[in-house]
Amino acid sequence: MLWGVNRNPAWPGDGDARANRIGLSTSSVFPESTGSCFELAGRLGYDGVEVMVGIDPISRDVDALVQLREYHDIAVLAIHAPTLLVTQGTWGNDPWDKLERSAVAAHRLGASTVVVHPPFRWQRSYAQGFVDGIRRLERTTGITFAVENMYPWRGPRATEVRAYSPGWDPTHRDYDHLTLDLSHASTARQKSLDLVDAWGERLTHLHLTDGDGSFADSHLLPGDGDQDARRVLTTLAARGFGGDVVLEVNTRTIGSRSAREAALAGVLAFTRQALAVPTTP
Repeated sequence: MLWGVNRNPAWPGDGDARANRIGLSTSSVFPESTGSCFELAGRLGYDGVEVMVGIDPISRDVDALVQLREYHDIAVLAIHAPTLLVTQGTWGNDPWDKLERSAVAAHRLGASTVVVHPPFRWQRSYAQGFVDGIRRLERTTGITFAVENMYPWRGPRATEVRAYSPGWDPTHRDYDHLTLDLSHASTARQKSLDLVDAWGERLTHLHLTDGDGSFADSHLLPGDGDQDARRVLTTLAARGFGGDVVLEVNTRTIGSRSAREAALAGVLAFTRQALAVPTTP
């Protein structure tokens, strides 16, 4: 599905307040640059961006990010800490130092949230103190560290590899704040709506995307997969969810720049419509 362009989508009900900020992850424009994400998000009417710290040198340069924020006059909603497998050397090799630097970046950029993945199994000392360490960081930095749901690693023959410790599913771990990624739920063969119910008020940040249940973690456009993305949004809106909703999708196969722009504009309109809750007179 390619979403139609709607550059200035209207909210149902004139004067209705926006309960949620809707952001665009810098990963959603890859292979374009972090700077392209700021420009596109501002022009299309997103409320802010989430910076995926990693491969693009600009994403690791906080001074450059400050300049992008000011030039495009758009907020930074969240920092995605460099805790992916491909960013193990980004901002050093000490995982706790990475999270400290992520909090410093969040403060400088005015972001309220740091998204973090659970530790890898081979990061033994980091994993052993992870739950308590996340709570300590929240207390000392004043930043929300929202741990993201992941998934078991599987090969084409459905063999599973235990990659995360204490585990890929944060549901039964003692975290105060969680990030729900719909594509990760699909890859784990879970239902995002079940996680919404199980997490309750611990759900504080949403990566809006979709998945097809494959081992590849597809990050489809919402509505193109098996996670009932619209119902997730309407359920959250009905329950008074006040966190940020960030589009984190794979647009590499869309093709042209204009087609990518149309898709991102269309998802923004879709998200605003789904989150709009009519006011009671």
